[in-house]
Amino acid sequence: MTALDTLEERVRRDLELTAYPRPEWVRPRTRDGEHVLDVLVVGAGQAGLTVAFALKRRAVTNVLLLDAAPAGSEGPWTTYAAMHTLRTPKTLTGPDQGLPSLTPEAWYRAAHGDAAWEDLRFIPKQHWQAYLGWFRKVTEPRVHNGVSVTGIRPAGDLLEVETSEGVRLARRVVLATGLAGNGEWTVPRMVRDALAPHRYAHTGERLDFARFAGQRVGVLGGGASAFDYAGAALEHGAAGVDLFYRRPEVPRVNLFRWMEFYAFGAHFPDLPDEDKWRYSVHFQRMNQPPPQASWHRCTGWDSFAWHTSADWKSVEVDGDPGTGEIVVATGAGEFRFDAVISATGPNVDLAARPELRDVAPYAATWADRFTPPAGWEDEATAGYPYLDGDFGFTERTPGSAPWLSRIHDFTYGARVSMGLNGNMNSGLGAGGRRLADALSRSLFLEDGAAFLEDYTRYDLAELTDLGRPDGGR
Repeated sequence: MTALDTLEERVRRDLELTAYPRPEWVRPRTRDGEHVLDVLVVGAGQAGLTVAFALKRRAVTNVLLLDAAPAGSEGPWTTYAAMHTLRTPKTLTGPDQGLPSLTPEAWYRAAHGDAAWEDLRFIPKQHWQAYLGWFRKVTEPRVHNGVSVTGIRPAGDLLEVETSEGVRLARRVVLATGLAGNGEWTVPRMVRDALAPHRYAHTGERLDFARFAGQRVGVLGGGASAFDYAGAALEHGAAGVDLFYRRPEVPRVNLFRWMEFYAFGAHFPDLPDEDKWRYSVHFQRMNQPPPQASWHRCTGWDSFAWHTSADWKSVEVDGDPGTGEIVVATGAGEFRFDAVISATGPNVDLAARPELRDVAPYAATWADRFTPPAGWEDEATAGYPYLDGDFGFTERTPGSAPWLSRIHDFTYGARVSMGLNGNMNSGLGAGGRRLADALSRSLFLEDGAAFLEDYTRYDLAELTDLGRPDGGR
């Protein structure tokens, strides 16, 4: 028996030992003869798997996860992510929901050995994907891969979810669709308008980096993904890469590291709105640096350069649109490239997501609910959805769409309302617990009258023998 086999036996035993109380309590529902899901989760990556397991621990099992990707390629790790390792410290937990045998460390030691764990600094991205695959295997969620969700609408007291395999009815829907789960990856208009599609890329798409061999590449943006894509282009033979910061200085401080303590993750959603706003806007202003390894990955090349105070002012092509030099005017002067990479991240635009087009007209944003203090204005932050404390969307106009509260936003778009809890590696633990508790609570309260009726009718005798233990002597 291998170490991994032994660990899986331990997982099964740990789940048995901590399964009390065992009864599945959620009352089954049908509508016109059709089975109704208690929770439908859109996305089967790390966030979706975490929520499914957290619900299972609460005996909520009528749950289905849908993911458009094939099994094993959910999320960014082996698709578009260009980093070598995770950026989160190797000791992260979260999907395990507090069960030691399910932690990344327990799996890594069993799969690769104690010495490999001790030598490890950050978990390689392909190993993280392997961990998630193993986690899915041992926690056994119900997942349908290769299925896209194209709409969510009210259906009385239920939600009608339109998918590529047909319509599903659900009492609650969880969005676990990652960084771009509330919008889409962006490329500035000046780039899109000036260049043919094959001449630019963005950091949310899967690329064959060999396309940059021999080319001069300009990277707009200075975050971690900008350095990851720049490094990958250099490693695949790019003739040169120039990276451009709008900021006057390279950020040095990573505020995520400050945030990684229990109370912040667990209780950020309980803060007053003004505090949530200040935390979020301060992060926007500070941003975060690339990991040290990503910096060295790029700066080790003589053909790499970075430029500060170098916002892009215009983009045009000198000559043939398909082959001419790309001319970029920046705050640091004029540059000429063969290709451009936009590392400007995803936006927040619910209407851009097919599954949220019916949600977008009714959902409140922070701009609808909050007026910032003087000096703390921030247009980007104002566009994020304003969520209730249970990750639920709220109405822009009270009474217009009460069904929104049954859709829970466990994506990066939840960060202004929920902090790290919205699909961040560091927030999976606290976020998964909070969301699963909210779903469990709402399902119980919704059927409160029926539970009370069951309770008052309960008549299973526990005392069955009124005689004396000695037979009456």
